[in-house]
Amino acid sequence: MPAKSRFTRFDAFTKTVEDARVRTTSGGIVTVTSLLIILYLVFGEWADYRRIEVHPELIVDKSRGERMEIHLNVSFPRIPCELLTLDVMDVSGEQQMGILHGVNKVRLAPVAEGGRVIDIKALDLHSEDEIASHLAPEYCGSCYSAPPPSNARKPGCCNTCAEVRDAYAAASWAFGRGENVEQCEREGYAENLDAQRREGCRIEGGIRVNKVVGNFHIAPGRSFSNGNMHVHDLNNYFETPVDGGHTFTHRLHSLSFGPQLPESAQKQLGSSGWTNHHLNPLDDTSQDTDEPAYNFMYFVKVVSTAYLPLGWDQNRASSGFSSAAKEFANLGEYGSGEDGSVETHQYSVTSHKRSLDGGDDSGEGHKERMHARGGIPGVFFSY
Repeated sequence: MPAKSRFTRFDAFTKTVEDARVRTTSGGIVTVTSLLIILYLVFGEWADYRRIEVHPELIVDKSRGERMEIHLNVSFPRIPCELLTLDVMDVSGEQQMGILHGVNKVRLAPVAEGGRVIDIKALDLHSEDEIASHLAPEYCGSCYSAPPPSNARKPGCCNTCAEVRDAYAAASWAFGRGENVEQCEREGYAENLDAQRREGCRIEGGIRVNKVVGNFHIAPGRSFSNGNMHVHDLNNYFETPVDGGHTFTHRLHSLSFGPQLPESAQKQLGSSGWTNHHLNPLDDTSQDTDEPAYNFMYFVKVVSTAYLPLGWDQNRASSGFSSAAKEFANLGEYGSGEDGSVETHQYSVTSHKRSLDGGDDSGEGHKERMHARGGIPGVFFSY
């Protein structure tokens, strides 16, 4: 049979009687083409049936007294962990200063040495457990005219350098390097600080805040309130032997408000379509500066978002999201329901940066824009 007639045998369309029927190549081609089109359409319908569809619905958030979690991971290659402080404030009047619970400070080697993570055992260069263990039971260190801190291990005393620093912060006094302070000289606070001067720091973890307008910031030095002002002890930040000084050049590895979607749900939803908008816009971004007196501000607009699985029953699931259950949930589990629902947040952001020395913004191509003088160096997030 000639090659051009091979499609003749595939001609499946009914014809007249055999004597009047003629199998043609064009008929075979039409048959094969029709089968391919039918298979394609059937597969497309099956894939569309299996595809998970997300139907967005906009409603007013009527919740009161709710809290939310903020998860962050940010690196500062030109400032040591000893100088960094994380504070949270909101319009309800709540302040969380010097946050430690749920947040880790990871010491990083200098950039010239690759910025590797320093061994965890090297983090506590002046561990209070080791420092205070050799002191006499009757020892009561002086707080140097400052009120003893409420968290002191021995009430009314300042037995460690950290407790003296807390006492100074409570009195709104600058502390400096701890010269002539017995506890700090015994622990070698100034020497340990100088040994870390060229290191970097990564702050990672989560904090739980009120779901109201507020801000959190990472700034140098211990923070304290002076009247109605929130200030930081900046002496050790500006008085540094490092050439060029410390700066707040930073890289935001991740920043999210609320829990992320489970990996299983992300795989099912895929990376295309509606889910593209639920990306954290500040992930894997960086900002650079060579000026020590410089701050970065991020203005974040947060929108509550709930992901509810098919067949979700509000009445049946309401107990899983009760206020009591949320309050006692472990850090990182807040907002994730046992029924597969997730209460999280999306956000958009506008960034701004300025020199604390004031002047115009000609470096960014805006000579007409003038900046005020003064402020606190650091990275600020207003939400």
